[in-house]
Amino acid sequence: MKFIWNQPLKQNLKVFLNRLGYHEHLDRRAKEGSFVRRLGSGQYPRLHLYVELDDRRVIFKLHLDEKKASYAGINRHSGQYEGKILEDEMHRIINSLRD
Repeated sequence: MKFIWNQPLKQNLKVFLNRLGYHEHLDRRAKEGSFVRRLGSGQYPRLHLYVELDDRRVIFKLHLDEKKASYAGINRHSGQYEGKILEDEMHRIINSLRD
């Protein structure tokens, strides 16, 4: 799920996302900043948010990581890119941006 916020952020991106329960996710292969928010006590399932930031806008790309990759040598995992959980979370992020 993708959303573009066509305004600059009112606060630091990391601080904003930390307040929403997201923490920076370090992945050397990724070209964009990435943050995750766990939905339970384990590492999965979790919300995974990629963020592109410039002076005029912020692009949020959100998906749900359901589980870790289950095949040897494969880095990809099961993920959802649509659905109620993602819609609700994107609305929560948007509402926080407006505050």
